[in-house]
Amino acid sequence: MSAAHPKHLTSGLLLAAAGSMAFSGKAIIVKLAYRYGVDAVTLLMYRMLFAMPLFVAMAWWAGRGKPKLTGTDLRGIVGLGFIGYYLASFLDFWGLDYISASLERLILYLNPTLVLVLGWLLYGKKINHRQGVGMALSYAGVLLVFGHEASFDGANAAWGALLVLGSAISYATYLSYSGQMVQRLGSLRLAGWATTVACVFCLGQFILLRPLSNALVAPEVIWLSLLNATACTAVPVLMVMIAIERIGAGMTAQTGMIGPMSTLLMGVFILGEPFNMWILAGTALVLSGVYSVTRMPAHKV
Repeated sequence: MSAAHPKHLTSGLLLAAAGSMAFSGKAIIVKLAYRYGVDAVTLLMYRMLFAMPLFVAMAWWAGRGKPKLTGTDLRGIVGLGFIGYYLASFLDFWGLDYISASLERLILYLNPTLVLVLGWLLYGKKINHRQGVGMALSYAGVLLVFGHEASFDGANAAWGALLVLGSAISYATYLSYSGQMVQRLGSLRLAGWATTVACVFCLGQFILLRPLSNALVAPEVIWLSLLNATACTAVPVLMVMIAIERIGAGMTAQTGMIGPMSTLLMGVFILGEPFNMWILAGTALVLSGVYSVTRMPAHKV
């Protein structure tokens, strides 16, 4: 791969960093919304309700001039939308009701390591020594932060961490199975339709599980959900996709390491979450481990 043009390199890095920080803001907004007595099902419904027109527009834009979706495509989109966006989002929102935003972001940041594990289990792909060490560092970091949080809120912290881990596994499963469809449909088109399917599931879940009176929430919840749907959901998807086009997936992933740090800082200054050496050390371990896992090996010259 040739070196990126300096102009594209700068803009790509800025887009990758901004997209990562915007994604990270989702946890902060969800924690703020919980202060108004809303539950995960209702909060997720509002997020997806506001995001759905944006995702439909994204899918339409990416599909212009492309072949129509086949029955196989539609079945694949429904399955991937359920696993990768509906289930992952619901478990994540639910888990955030029990754990800090910082711990949630660290668990979700284990995603590259979970993809490696699934690749080994599903396809027999080998995990090399460097990746194994990186995984060990990452999990040690999460356990360090979890252990500190559990010492104050034991059962709730364990349940919340398990839910968010389920979210990370669900999204890693989506990534593991979406490869062929990405090649056939394109990443933006697939993401647009899969997230649209997830929106339908989230709206249906609310209708089935909650009385319509639950939709009457504080005005602050509406505004926070609108912000979540735009600035922390649809916009960062576009930012990251453009960044990948300009600087490549590897550099985009490594730039995305700013995400957990931004969540940590926003949690401290906006939510009043604790900041101590346990959290700092755990974050450093997770970031160094994921960097080791995602770092491309140097080519010999």
